[in-house]
Amino acid sequence: MPEAAKIPIIDISADGADQAQVAKALVDAAAEYGFVYIKNAGKDISAEQIENAFNVSRTLFSTPTEEKQKCKIQKNNQGWSGMHTETLDPKTQRVGDFKEAFNFGPFSDGKATQPIPSTLSVHEASIGTFRGACEALCRKLLLLFGQGLGVDPADFFEAAHSPERPSGSILRLLYYPPPNSGATAGARGDDLRAGAHSDYGSITLLFRVRGQAGLEVLTPANAWAPVPVCPPGTEHDPSPPILVNIGDLLSYWTNGLLRSTVHRVAFEAGGVEGESTSEPRYSIAFFCHPASETRLVPVPSQRVREFRGDLDSAKEGNPYAERMVLTADEHLQMRLQASYLQLYEKEKAETK
Repeated sequence: MPEAAKIPIIDISADGADQAQVAKALVDAAAEYGFVYIKNAGKDISAEQIENAFNVSRTLFSTPTEEKQKCKIQKNNQGWSGMHTETLDPKTQRVGDFKEAFNFGPFSDGKATQPIPSTLSVHEASIGTFRGACEALCRKLLLLFGQGLGVDPADFFEAAHSPERPSGSILRLLYYPPPNSGATAGARGDDLRAGAHSDYGSITLLFRVRGQAGLEVLTPANAWAPVPVCPPGTEHDPSPPILVNIGDLLSYWTNGLLRSTVHRVAFEAGGVEGESTSEPRYSIAFFCHPASETRLVPVPSQRVREFRGDLDSAKEGNPYAERMVLTADEHLQMRLQASYLQLYEKEKAETK
């Protein structure tokens, strides 16, 4: 049985905490693991908000397929994607991911700026509020990362993620049907609920439900380790800690100092007592991206400049990283085209 991943737990909102020490702990965790648990005491995002978001997710994925299809995903990365639509590891996956997802882009005055199913109309404002809370927490974390890295100015990352500017940031609701259900009847032993991948943006917030296993990270020893929903010491918290991971762009910006760790969602993931993959799995992710026109120039940090793992480490964590200056949107489009082959191939065929 594989040993569970040992990922640090950090309380970024503890009363009287030394913020410099919190920032250092975040950077150290991101450099070593690429993942960190944020102890959630309800100061940034309340347990009630999280519970409500999962209730909305259950409503969404129980909506008739024909209603969801009216909102199918577009090249702006917004909308509903059905089973096998996304292939996160196209080089090795036999079929696309065994999951459904719905991606929410920006909201304006409590209203979505994209089509949403009619079943969600009563929840529209609360989804927008939850998305805004996720964005605010990400900017708080990005400021701490800037401080921990000694970036000059310290708000370098935070400023690049202004919510007032267009970006690729997405709130994603996810549903994974249980094994041996009609939706997964064709699955083989080596298939995955979500293929091995690194995330495309700067940082990701991941919310999960107690008892629902499946997430695994690839360790430096090239082995898969399960990631507990509630690591030791958090079992009695109002809600499970928020799992934060480094994405490709923050790795790219820091020459690989911060790790964009590869992870996946498996049908069978043992090693965590009280967790199982036998039931449907729900999760919610917020993918935080910088403003689309942001040029990914080297971060102004002495620690980053002195880091000597640079090129090899960056490519290990982010296979798309090359020593060129891209914009955030160029990087995102490169990754989306690899993951949504059917969407982009269909467009090519229609233009011939």
